[in-house]
Amino acid sequence: MAEHNHHVNLHVAKFQAPAKLKTISYALVGIGLLTFIVGLMKNQDRLWTSYLVAFFFFSCMGLSGLFWVAINNIAKAGWSVSIRRYAEATTAFIPAILIGGLILLLGFKHLFPWANPEYIASHPLVAAKTAYLNTSFFVVRLFVFALGCLIFRYIIVGNSLKQDVSGDPQLTHKNIGPSVLFVLFFSLMFSFFSVDLLMSLLPTWYSTIFGIYTFSGLFQAGMAFLAIVIVLMKRHGYVKGYITEDHQHDVVKYLKGFTIFWAYIAFSQFMLIWYANIPEETEYYIMRAQGGWMGISVLLMIFRFIVPFLALLPRGAKRNDTHVLVISTLVLIMQYVDIYWMVYPNFFDGHVTFGFWEIGIFAGFAGIFLLTILSFWTKHSLVPLKDPRMHEAISHHVSY
Repeated sequence: MAEHNHHVNLHVAKFQAPAKLKTISYALVGIGLLTFIVGLMKNQDRLWTSYLVAFFFFSCMGLSGLFWVAINNIAKAGWSVSIRRYAEATTAFIPAILIGGLILLLGFKHLFPWANPEYIASHPLVAAKTAYLNTSFFVVRLFVFALGCLIFRYIIVGNSLKQDVSGDPQLTHKNIGPSVLFVLFFSLMFSFFSVDLLMSLLPTWYSTIFGIYTFSGLFQAGMAFLAIVIVLMKRHGYVKGYITEDHQHDVVKYLKGFTIFWAYIAFSQFMLIWYANIPEETEYYIMRAQGGWMGISVLLMIFRFIVPFLALLPRGAKRNDTHVLVISTLVLIMQYVDIYWMVYPNFFDGHVTFGFWEIGIFAGFAGIFLLTILSFWTKHSLVPLKDPRMHEAISHHVSY
């Protein structure tokens, strides 16, 4: 290994969470808690819709890290070893999916029309779906998904952290099996998760690619977050020599690829429904083409696809720190707008409503997310130093 890196100045600093950032995180959690308590007493309708959007947003952030780690394990990718810890850190939020899911059940009747018997009685279309859309089965699916992800995280990230101590190269091979199983489990169960939490808000409507649509958004946002972390870690000199602009370049290529994939799935879903023109299917898009929602639909197309796509085309753009930070932040904002756009038109009759509730609840989740990540980095090494493929990561060069 020495011959690979005698010319590279390698250095891993112990991560110390900046005191200011920790204070801000705790403050955000406080704002969230306060908003939640006031919401329970004053305005349950707005509370639960904003809770659902923020909960889904951060669940996606936590899951994207585990998914990315899993596919890199399956591909036996060496280049990504030195940046793996950043993706693993987001998975520290996964326990909150279980707890957050439990809290969500309190607002069940407010969110899901099919949870109310009188609604089902007056909608024969929905009554025909009660084999799937019933409270107990919903709770079971939510639990199986959250617990399953927790168990896979425990195994996959656990093996990676064990290797830091033992240096056993077998742990790298041991992670391939669980990663394959996780990807299979995830592809099925995340579809249920999206259909249950978002699609069933309008139980008369359905789309067979809804799970893929939400997944493409999850992965695009996950890569945007990873790109931001890489830029910041480089700037603050935590992992000198272990992370180069070549790693950043490849993560941003993922980001660009999934920007195109998101647009492709979004267009496929829209176009098939548009030209078939079946009343049960078109209502979803009709709701989003009226009032202020039409503007948001157009914004999504421009700022979630067109702008990032064009902005990330040049090779130099992927390697320019400031440029990557701006575009990645834009993608994260649009991921929130996208989830908001899937949830809100079902409730507020064509009026775009956004304000104190949405910001407060989002702040709370953001605080929890930040605290879980900071505590993960503080406890563990920022780089899996004893990974047998580390030399591949250090000498990684992108030639195109």
